[in-house]
Amino acid sequence: MSLTAFVSSIGRHIRESIVALGAFTRLFMAILARSGGAFKRFGLVSQQVHFIGNYSLLIIAVSGLFVGFVLGLQGYYTLNRYGSEEALGLLVALSLTRELGPVITALLFAGRAGTSLTAEIGLMKAGEQLAAMEVMAVDPIRRVLVPRFWGGVIAMPVLAAVFSMVGIIGGWVVGVLLIGIDAGAFWSQMQDGVDVFKDVANGVIKSLIFGVAVTLIALYEGWTAKATPEGVARATTRTVVSGALVVLGLDFLLTALMFSN
Repeated sequence: MSLTAFVSSIGRHIRESIVALGAFTRLFMAILARSGGAFKRFGLVSQQVHFIGNYSLLIIAVSGLFVGFVLGLQGYYTLNRYGSEEALGLLVALSLTRELGPVITALLFAGRAGTSLTAEIGLMKAGEQLAAMEVMAVDPIRRVLVPRFWGGVIAMPVLAAVFSMVGIIGGWVVGVLLIGIDAGAFWSQMQDGVDVFKDVANGVIKSLIFGVAVTLIALYEGWTAKATPEGVARATTRTVVSGALVVLGLDFLLTALMFSN
């Protein structure tokens, strides 16, 4: 490849990225502008909360349980070197509420609910259902995208809370029932060391932001997917990849802002 072709290829990719970012921002603004009436017809939002949250609950709970098991084992082996096994409950709780709960839930959310949203909207576009709504003077953004957006935003913190709760139970099973750490020390260390506003609230804020980002990416990829089976398949793949990268990048920024002091 010649230098001119290489430079032109880079310029083309940069231009396409800027155009995609502009379209993404416009769609986000359009969803926010049409969100005023979403909660007047809360049935549409509640249906999406059930679809997104309830159908993702099993994988979130099972994953949280096994993450709690691993945290209990690894935490015990690490703390045992310093004679601080009683702090296992604190280690498990802080790891889950601050970091692992929101992040892993968002990654699983992108793989389970995000791909479902992208495929659903992409198939509606391929079947010309969105175009039919416009013909009937029904705004597809207001009717299709807005309820799904708020359904994802509401479901994400709840799923992250379930993940952290089940993970703590998993850490308790390994630490107290299997290894034999004192149960009172396990829970008292956790109670004394976990701050509701600094730790739990920051985790909730993280999960809310991750919910907005992942749900919006899923909706954008479905909305802009090519109306072919191959286009929908590629859009679902981009949802997982883009969602995971955005979650990890946002996690670094949010952690630096929240816990820098």
